[in-house]
Amino acid sequence: MLESLKKNPAFTKRRGPVVLMIMDGVGIGKYAEGDAVLDSPTPFLHKLMKEQPMTLLKAHGTAVGLPSDDDMGNSEVGHNAMGCGRVFAQGAKLVTQAIETGKMFEGATWKKIVDKVNSASSTLHFIGLFSDGNVHSNIAHLKGMIEQAKKDGVKCVRIHTLLDGRDVPETSALDYIDPFEEYLKNLGEDYAIASGGGRMTITMDRYGANWDMVKQGWATHVKGEGRFFASAHEAVETLRAETKAIDQDLPAFVISRDGKTPLGAIKDNDAVIYFNFRGDRAIEISQAFDQGDEFDKFDRGAKPDVLYAGMMEYDGDLHIPNNFLVNPPEIDRTLDEYLCSSSIRQFAVSETQKYGHVTYFFNGNRSGKFDEAAEEYVEVKSDVVPFEQRPWMKCAEITDIVCDTIKEGKYDFIRLNYPNGDMVGHTGDYQAVQVSMGALDLCLKRVYDAVTAAGGVLVITADHGNADDMYEHNKDGSVKRGKDGSIKRKTSHSLNPVPCIIYDPEYKEDYAKELNTGLGISSVAATCMCLLGLVPPADYDKAVINVK
Repeated sequence: MLESLKKNPAFTKRRGPVVLMIMDGVGIGKYAEGDAVLDSPTPFLHKLMKEQPMTLLKAHGTAVGLPSDDDMGNSEVGHNAMGCGRVFAQGAKLVTQAIETGKMFEGATWKKIVDKVNSASSTLHFIGLFSDGNVHSNIAHLKGMIEQAKKDGVKCVRIHTLLDGRDVPETSALDYIDPFEEYLKNLGEDYAIASGGGRMTITMDRYGANWDMVKQGWATHVKGEGRFFASAHEAVETLRAETKAIDQDLPAFVISRDGKTPLGAIKDNDAVIYFNFRGDRAIEISQAFDQGDEFDKFDRGAKPDVLYAGMMEYDGDLHIPNNFLVNPPEIDRTLDEYLCSSSIRQFAVSETQKYGHVTYFFNGNRSGKFDEAAEEYVEVKSDVVPFEQRPWMKCAEITDIVCDTIKEGKYDFIRLNYPNGDMVGHTGDYQAVQVSMGALDLCLKRVYDAVTAAGGVLVITADHGNADDMYEHNKDGSVKRGKDGSIKRKTSHSLNPVPCIIYDPEYKEDYAKELNTGLGISSVAATCMCLLGLVPPADYDKAVINVK
């Protein structure tokens, strides 16, 4: 346990709790057109923005540990930054460095994989998100590994593509597949794409929300079961025409050269690399490969005897997966741990889709609690339906719990995540996002009233932008349009800053109402410590308030 934080004699602790509200995917837009945060029934949020102390925080790029400021932020790195109060180099940067320096290929796991397939004359399979979104994966990492495998004498490689359309344009799959197919031709006919499907259809479930996605992925990648196509290009064109779905929602497909047998079913003595570096949507498929008879989520059939490795260790406490290629960021001394050591009672809540973010990622990629007696975590089960069909999601239920918890008076620090702006934003459905934001606004007012009655403090912020940038834009700021004149929807995160609003109904003039500017979301941790009457650690990033 860490040493407790010192109390700040210059700050008067408020009667009620400090409540940290994370409006997932709600940024401050750059363009009026396509800004569904601005163009939604959110009068209360905008009232607070005008009347309460507010500053803008950076939530992308180097401010959250990503390689460059061209990289959009995401929920994983955003919650890491908010929860640990400092910026750590994140997965994308760590993997890029490991490949560019050759460190990955000098490691024991890579050597074990190469030895396995070369000695058995078997196949090396790669499964992962097939884009350069740099949120869960990067196709450049895949190419780096494939090229090294070729140098190391691997004769047969199969790629199982999870189509994106979420961190990149919604119908951009062929922009990746077509040049990649040409790239593979230069490596030989035994280097080929073997299967695929939309990331929201197969394999990439998280937090146990829908294990059927993983079951479908297992059937597609491992068993080679599904609808056959001669090429990935043909599969995407055909399925897109039939379903009208965007990439993330396309059905699964299997490649077959003879129309009878799958090109890349996974067999005994093969090796498999899951090349996503982000952990939340990698854990379940890793469990399916790694676990033995104790696995009970679905019937895997005859499980092939393979060597499986993840790009990174996705869960450091549960040690998932058994083998991995790159060490994850080593995050320590988080806000949660410091508050536990300082006898601050904590409560965390969200629905399934973001529950792990407000707990596991917020706590520095750590499962479980730091202090069972001082903390309570509550998960509200998400609906298993397309988000545009339930755009309000579970914000009302989350709000019920938060308001009751504030009134109960048992906890000093409460944190919650509303997933609406992000999860519905990813659908590209503008009207649905407007509904989701309106629902969130009603809930914000309820939490505000509960904080007022309790004499607490409400900190409102976000982990990254999304709903604030729903249309693709040209460099001159105009909206991009297709050949038919329709607006090109944007389903990825934005590069926009996020708000940080401080509502302190019993303000005692112990800090200036003018908030600091130019900070990143890592400043949220020190800010919450200050508002709890504690002195943040010296190496934490600066708070948005200056306590007198």
